[in-house]
Amino acid sequence: MPVPFLDLPAQLRKLQPEIESALQPLIAKGAFIGGDAVQEFEKEFAAHCGAAHCVGVANGTDALQLALEAMGIGAGAEVITTPNTFFATAEAITRAGAALRLCDVDRDTHLMDPAALEAAITPSTRAVIPVHLFGQPCDLGAIRAVAARHELRVVEDAAQAHGATWNGARVGSLGDAAGFSFYPGKNLGALGDAGAVTSSDAALIGRIRTLANHGRASHTEHAAVGMNSRLDALQAAALRIKLPHLDAWNAARREAATRYDALFGDVEEIRPVRQRPEAQGVYHLYVVEVPDRDGLLAHLRERGIGCGLHYRTPIHLTEAYAHLKIAAGTFPVAEKLQSRIISLPMFPEITEAQQVEVVDAVKAFVGVSARV
Repeated sequence: MPVPFLDLPAQLRKLQPEIESALQPLIAKGAFIGGDAVQEFEKEFAAHCGAAHCVGVANGTDALQLALEAMGIGAGAEVITTPNTFFATAEAITRAGAALRLCDVDRDTHLMDPAALEAAITPSTRAVIPVHLFGQPCDLGAIRAVAARHELRVVEDAAQAHGATWNGARVGSLGDAAGFSFYPGKNLGALGDAGAVTSSDAALIGRIRTLANHGRASHTEHAAVGMNSRLDALQAAALRIKLPHLDAWNAARREAATRYDALFGDVEEIRPVRQRPEAQGVYHLYVVEVPDRDGLLAHLRERGIGCGLHYRTPIHLTEAYAHLKIAAGTFPVAEKLQSRIISLPMFPEITEAQQVEVVDAVKAFVGVSARV
């Protein structure tokens, strides 16, 4: 039985009539930029995250870049993140004009190692971007403590972690600011590209809002050189329909992850990403470490089972950052993990039968008897 990696149509079919009803008035009025739909979504999403404020932007990459720029972090400053993230995290740092600096990750969680972060700080470091990778929240208590000792700003990369919590507090409320992506495949996905920044710093949000709208101080006056990065009303309307379902979708993902963990419990060759006791992840991805990742990838695709690599190449080993001249082996934990991990099918609507099919295929590849 083929199993998709992600089944967006299954989710959208249920909500399509409601989404279409929300879009029709906006289309009829030609109300595509700004307006009530955007403002209401910003309020609702800020409340969901436990943050005081939210500003909608065009995508998650812009969200991180705008947060850094609004903090005045650019040329001459270093920003630290991890090597095992999507390229956009590093890209946002570079686009803001800052220098990219990296630190290694924890072996079990794949997340930023606070001790490695502290060791990576230099006199030029001004900010840190912990990545809530795969929907698992970073140890923001330890990271914020390191940041406070060195007077660093903390910008959460929450693009994969809508609704995740650390010690009961939701991501998006744990740093000085947080960048979210609403790319369609995210736990809370739009109908195209969209993003947001959350923060409880009203002045910071005001600067981000200005920079995201061509630096406008008013309709005709420009206070800064900004960019065009606005959340459009159609995307905001769709996100407003989906947001009330997010907690239930995340609960379904956690249930599916628990089932995967149990099904893989007798397979020594399969090592799922670990979750810390203080964390409640939202499993944007279900990722396992295997000895022969590329072989398993080919095996699953031959059987019609969707899978992915998140991500094949650590940031410092990409062609785009070859100029940094960071040698292979500099970040041994992240580099080893990136060569061994594979993402298995994960979405709220995944069935037990589909998960058994996936697990049987994985077990067959690693030489463990499949379920009868």
